[in-house]
Amino acid sequence: MTAPVIGVFDSGFGGLTVLKALLRRMPGAEYAFLGDTARLPYGSKSRRTIARYAAESAQFLVERQHAEFLVIACNTASALALDAIREAVDVPVLGVIEPGAGAAAANSATRDVLVMATEATVASHAYAAACRAHGLRAVEKACPLLVPLVEEGWIDPAAHPVTAEVVRIYLRELLAEAEAAGQSPDTLVLGCTHYPLLRAIFESAVPSGMKVIDSAEATADEAARRFGGIPDCVAGSGSKIRCFATDSVEKFERLGSRFLGLPVGRVELVDLGG
Repeated sequence: MTAPVIGVFDSGFGGLTVLKALLRRMPGAEYAFLGDTARLPYGSKSRRTIARYAAESAQFLVERQHAEFLVIACNTASALALDAIREAVDVPVLGVIEPGAGAAAANSATRDVLVMATEATVASHAYAAACRAHGLRAVEKACPLLVPLVEEGWIDPAAHPVTAEVVRIYLRELLAEAEAAGQSPDTLVLGCTHYPLLRAIFESAVPSGMKVIDSAEATADEAARRFGGIPDCVAGSGSKIRCFATDSVEKFERLGSRFLGLPVGRVELVDLGG
């Protein structure tokens, strides 16, 4: 049996944190990662446009890279285009929001959770809906400063204390909102694929005893449960990774290694249209 091909899609390269988590759980699979960098940010687009972009990206991975399973490593696409993606391709599709909510449900004793994400993801209320389906109450907060800080490389609190201070301010405001709503949150969901690079900062900033859920890790766990039964997924000398981008290949190669934790190698430029 040949190793299965798992397609991973993001509007940019933050989803490489999901690929990093997948590699640890299914090292024998082959991976095709696509960053639709020519058309980001998705969050400023209409739902219809996001659905079209995401479906085209999914079709590229399935039809041209022969992916047998898709992981949508993009919170905006997971929130607004998952149904469109599933209609566009005939392979199993997993987004990042449901696994994050599921992990929160497995870890929360109070059934009250916090969600920190981008403006577009929070505006969709997809995490709130997914948490509600698990019997949780969620308070969401958009944290627009965090993505540019991560992309600037300001992830070491010793070298760049401003990032830790921004996290503390956002968290303080979010906790105040939860208290005003009469909630007692014991779990924080990181609802953006950039945020795993700040996980240590989050863990040092949350109140004692609060659990931090990395949706990238939760998604990889769920993917392994669904797809990890194939022997080639869990054995082998190493994963084969192919990376594609629709623009900014040089930036992808430079920043991608920070997100993946290893060199991304040569990134191939592809054209998916306008």
